[in-house]
Amino acid sequence: MRSRTLVFAAALWWGSLSAIGFMAVPLLFRYLPTAALAGQAAARLFSAQTWVSLVCGALLLVLLKPKPGLAQAQPARAATIFVVLGMLMAMVVEYGVAPRIVARENLAVWHSVGTLMYAVQWVCAGIVLWRVSPPTGWRP
Repeated sequence: MRSRTLVFAAALWWGSLSAIGFMAVPLLFRYLPTAALAGQAAARLFSAQTWVSLVCGALLLVLLKPKPGLAQAQPARAATIFVVLGMLMAMVVEYGVAPRIVARENLAVWHSVGTLMYAVQWVCAGIVLWRVSPPTGWRP
């Protein structure tokens, strides 16, 4: 049960980042009548995504925590580092970068910083998913 929950949480984190960042937000800018309207909707989606990231990350940290008396396996230790880094990226984007983008403060720079940090979070979530997924493949 624990290993399935690990994979589910990592897949939800990575998948939601992928869906929001690569599909939903680009579609907003493509089909909404103004960039300002699309930007407002995108900001709400990214804010909701932050909470999905933090909840999935917290669940992963709890599940990756070593049991008392047992050493933590190397893949779990490495995954934990990427969970923490990904959660940190989510929080910095939400509370440090996004307010500057919404305020249109040096928009090009802060949008680039936010995009880079979102990409780092996406890579971290992908690495975590890869590390917690069983290597044997799917069995019916």
